[in-house]
Amino acid sequence: MSENNRLGVFKTYKLYVGGKFPRSESGRVYEVTDSKGQWLANAPKSSRKDARDAVVAARKAFGGWSGATAYNRGQVLYRVAEMLEGRKEQFVREVAASEGLSKSKAAAVVDAAIDRWVWYAGWTDKIGQIAGGANPVAGPFFNLSTPEPTGVVAVLAPQKSSLLGLVSVIAPVIATGNTAVVIASADAPLPALSLGEVLATSDVPGGVVNILTGVTAEIAAPLAAHQDVNAIDLTGAEAELAKELEIAAADNLKRVLRPQPVDADGSSDSEDWLASPGTHRLTAFLETKTVWHPTGALGAAGSSY
Repeated sequence: MSENNRLGVFKTYKLYVGGKFPRSESGRVYEVTDSKGQWLANAPKSSRKDARDAVVAARKAFGGWSGATAYNRGQVLYRVAEMLEGRKEQFVREVAASEGLSKSKAAAVVDAAIDRWVWYAGWTDKIGQIAGGANPVAGPFFNLSTPEPTGVVAVLAPQKSSLLGLVSVIAPVIATGNTAVVIASADAPLPALSLGEVLATSDVPGGVVNILTGVTAEIAAPLAAHQDVNAIDLTGAEAELAKELEIAAADNLKRVLRPQPVDADGSSDSEDWLASPGTHRLTAFLETKTVWHPTGALGAAGSSY
């Protein structure tokens, strides 16, 4: 059969929850269009039930992921970069269509997203050196502070940066041993849903990252109030929504990462995602555990160490 006579096979986009690809529990979808208003695909419209299911999956995965060695987590994140590199052409197309970029600019964005995974992969076994250490105390004790992951983190991904911004908020959360429930950009969700397919084939355990799409406010509200969510990143929330979510998050003392100052259009998506990410997102969702231990004595002379 000639190419002209083939029936086109449209891609079916699904959520990524618990390492699987379910449709929305509600059965709803919504149309995704490009920058010119042309139809691209139907994306699942997540419900509150989907959000709760994602939290359950993230909590179930937390013990194994946080208990893995930092070196192993680095290997897994590097594997994500490898797999993303292998599907680069697909992501260039999706980013170009979603963000209205030329092919060359979209390629630069995808390259930066791949590099961002490598950046955070390298930090997994080093962040403890800058976020922890030995503390001087007036007594015969060792006093050691070490960073530990907070737990389940709800992440509102940037609205405008559909891939690079998305990676920049997911990678530091899981690099430090947390698990994530991510709400993708409402207007440009396709790169996020495709990233779920990359994560599923990159040795990332199911439930470590869960990706939801739909109306941001509708999904974020139950996550901010959820008692089993330990922290929330408000990067992709507009100012009014961010304030409401921060109030809801206070109910169980969630850690909150506030968005950058808003743009003139009311969006908080003003961060320069191409800039060096630094370490502030790595330390945003870490707790500090401090341990005291007696030094003891060595030998008959009574010397200590």
